[in-house]
Amino acid sequence: MAIRSILKMGHPLLQAQALPVEAFDMPELHALLVDMFDTMHDSGGVGIAAPQIGVSLQVVIFGFDASERYPDEAAVPMTVLINPVLTPLSDELAEGWEGCLSVPGLRGEVPRFTQLRYQGFDIYGQAIDRSVSGFHARVVQHECDHLNGILYPQRIRDLSHFGYTDMLFPELEK
Repeated sequence: MAIRSILKMGHPLLQAQALPVEAFDMPELHALLVDMFDTMHDSGGVGIAAPQIGVSLQVVIFGFDASERYPDEAAVPMTVLINPVLTPLSDELAEGWEGCLSVPGLRGEVPRFTQLRYQGFDIYGQAIDRSVSGFHARVVQHECDHLNGILYPQRIRDLSHFGYTDMLFPELEK
């Protein structure tokens, strides 16, 4: 339907707790998801949260077959996740490079749980319950952070591992 503007770090909506979705399978929710997918694909992202396009709802989407931004990562199934609940399956954390559509041009190394269970609902209100690991778990945690007003730079432990993508990864810049 529409490619929306992506809010950038510093916008108050990106610092706020998103509201839960109370009604599923509604035309407004379907339209929001179409806009989210259009915006994510247009920007080359692997996920996006509703607050990033100015909607304070607990809705995230993620997934890709192949990604120019993360060329070495395995595919993640295309997923709509509403009102998510995340449960780490171990205490193990791994550092990994992340970028964000709301923090354009930058990357940082962020610790994330390596194994995760996520629960929530699809657009029709059907339950989702998955246990995942690796990059899939990282993407889910990153997107769900947006619903709690957290952007990845807030999680960086060592700011010497934070910088412009073209300086850190010149091979990704075309």
